[in-house]
Amino acid sequence: MTQPAESPRNALGFDLPILDAHHHFFDLSDGHYPWLTDAYNPGFFLGDYRAICREFLPADYRAATAGFDVIGTVHMEAERARSEQTKESDFLARLKVRDGLPCAAVAHVYFTQDDCDAVLAAHAAHPLVRGVRSKPVTAPHASSSLRGQPGTMQDEAWLRGLALLARYGLSWDLRVPFWHLEEAAEVVRGIPDTAVVLNHLGLPLDRSEAGLAVWRRGMRALADCPNVSLKVSELGLKGGVWDSASNRRVVREAVGMFGYERSMFASNLPVGSLSATFSQMIADVTGALPEADEAQLRALFAETCRRVYRLDAP
Repeated sequence: MTQPAESPRNALGFDLPILDAHHHFFDLSDGHYPWLTDAYNPGFFLGDYRAICREFLPADYRAATAGFDVIGTVHMEAERARSEQTKESDFLARLKVRDGLPCAAVAHVYFTQDDCDAVLAAHAAHPLVRGVRSKPVTAPHASSSLRGQPGTMQDEAWLRGLALLARYGLSWDLRVPFWHLEEAAEVVRGIPDTAVVLNHLGLPLDRSEAGLAVWRRGMRALADCPNVSLKVSELGLKGGVWDSASNRRVVREAVGMFGYERSMFASNLPVGSLSATFSQMIADVTGALPEADEAQLRALFAETCRRVYRLDAP
């Protein structure tokens, strides 16, 4: 795994407030995280992740972000055992009381599960929860298709579950690889009253010109949907590769499509640490946008997240 050399904490001189829109906490003594403690998954999208198969709590997060003015965070569901979907939010509430983080949470539900409505009602009643992430079934690579199969974005049962979000005022965090972005746009057009947040820059994992052409088409289709916001996050590639020049290119293009008012920075820690330090993430995002003024940077690093996730952070 190739990692960048550790740089001095905030040698960038970056002093704007940050609301980190996407990270994870794990306490392996509190809940069951099968992907961390059971069978290792060699097909993980970033490659070898054994370095993060341990607890990651607010103290660890603060150590990783030391030197930066992180004023609040949004916790993303961390693949906790799906029988513990609501327990994860209770765990986060205890962390917030004890450690001050996170400020809000995105929980999990399967849109096809029989009790989807009841689980969404429980999530909506929880003071930390603002939305859910439910990953549809996706094809393993761009040259294959599972369109119309159970659990995909064309599955009627899956779509019925997705449609329930508007009833509860919950957002949907959308995470699919880049070859599914155009399909996702078809779905999003049907839920105009639901806020949608695209994870990880649309996962442009293939940085070849052919791969980026497919990514751009999907990104433009989603950017045309006014209810979609973008997370500028997880720029790492397979094997822990961090390609600053390529990262800056895709960040510049993506923010150009969505605009600063619909884009939000996120670290994806601790997963993001497989490829980069927090400082390197900030460096590549700001380096991609040298013409951004202070108001635009404040939107990207805090205000879009505050608005979309309805945060009370200072």
